[in-house]
Amino acid sequence: MSLDKVLAHIDADQDAALNRLIDLLRIESISTDPAYATDCDKAADWLVDDLKSIGFDATKRPTPGHPMVMAHGDQQSGTHVLFYGHYDVQPVDPLDLWDNPPFDPQIEDTPNGKVLRGRGSSDDKGQLMTFVEACRAWKEVTGELPTKISIFFEGEEESGSPSLVPYMEANKDELKADVALICDTGMVERDTPSIVTMLRGLVGEQITITGPSKDLHSGMYGGPSINPIRVLTKALASLHDDKGAVTLDGFYDGVPELPANVAAQWKSLAFDPENFLKEVGLSVPAGEQGRSVLEQIWSRPTADVNGIWGGYTGDGFKTVLPSQAHAKVSFRLVGLQDPVKIRTAFRNHVNNHLPSDCTVEFHEHGGSGASNMAIDHPAFEAARGALSQEWANQGVFVGCGGSIPIAGHFQDVVGIESMLIGFAQDDDSIHSPNEKYDIRSFHKGVRSWARILAALA
Repeated sequence: MSLDKVLAHIDADQDAALNRLIDLLRIESISTDPAYATDCDKAADWLVDDLKSIGFDATKRPTPGHPMVMAHGDQQSGTHVLFYGHYDVQPVDPLDLWDNPPFDPQIEDTPNGKVLRGRGSSDDKGQLMTFVEACRAWKEVTGELPTKISIFFEGEEESGSPSLVPYMEANKDELKADVALICDTGMVERDTPSIVTMLRGLVGEQITITGPSKDLHSGMYGGPSINPIRVLTKALASLHDDKGAVTLDGFYDGVPELPANVAAQWKSLAFDPENFLKEVGLSVPAGEQGRSVLEQIWSRPTADVNGIWGGYTGDGFKTVLPSQAHAKVSFRLVGLQDPVKIRTAFRNHVNNHLPSDCTVEFHEHGGSGASNMAIDHPAFEAARGALSQEWANQGVFVGCGGSIPIAGHFQDVVGIESMLIGFAQDDDSIHSPNEKYDIRSFHKGVRSWARILAALA
């Protein structure tokens, strides 16, 4: 019965909870701009004070950059959960595209209900406060937390997290828990709660192919002179076969098949692949044949050319044979694919297409493996069941096409699994002008965490 009383308290306290979030949103904690360093410090102080007010032992921890916030609840029994969020936000440019000042949050009516609009409302202040408010409700109703809880807030997520791994390595004993909870994701559908269980890794490469020592007149040298653009495009075009599969040697080593229970959950979603492509002016899936669109973006690896240039690209026309051709190429990785092996395979592929009169330079741009969560951990089904009780549809385990490094750091540095549970919607405009968070997402997000904590306890 305690859970019912906690949920009722959350409903009654919604206006006060929104006002607390609005206070936090007013702090201009832009981590990328040194001019806002004081504001980042202020946001950390605000969180420390708020956590102390509900009984957490909370402290601000210095780093070479913006501070971390660490907090521990007074409950010492039950499943130990470590909740992660970030209090820093993206810059607001272009400012003239905002309907209201980005740090003057406003509640607005929309066709999908009321929203709270302002920078950080969805990414990630609104999301992290759903968890804090759930803890507050448990404390105010029962006088204690339902299980053992630690909290870890970062202030540099939007600026590449330069202090994160060193801090985690220095404090990994304090960060130890049974499971980590991350609230920096969204819902696959408006009424379908989602737990991200697979995150793709990333390998980036920039390549420069050089042929002649200078740009040449195509009328005088066209034919006998090798054209670096021709060499480059041939190498890039052969990265895929006619069925959309990547041709690099060993590319699919370590790529798992989708578990049957997860595949069934994905098929139950009201996802329309035709509409998904139609929204961006496309109609035909271009990835691996025989794989669904959701598989292609969540659980399959990819190779993509992100940029290509060379020769004359200005106005008008210039009949030049370029000395150099350039490209940026990225690979999204899944399962146990090895970033080092993928990079080596790509470089070997390019070198195998290189004629004797050309040279190539490679410049790497990051490399990280995929993160795969152990969904046989009992916390995952417990959380999915709790979410299913709150929302109209059953909770699902989903993939994420992008990368969220903190989940991998929890695995590699601390040795714990992560559950990524968020309540953002696709139309929240994170990182963009007029960012918003649905009031419904905030309210039901708080209720969801209250249920999850009860289930994990």
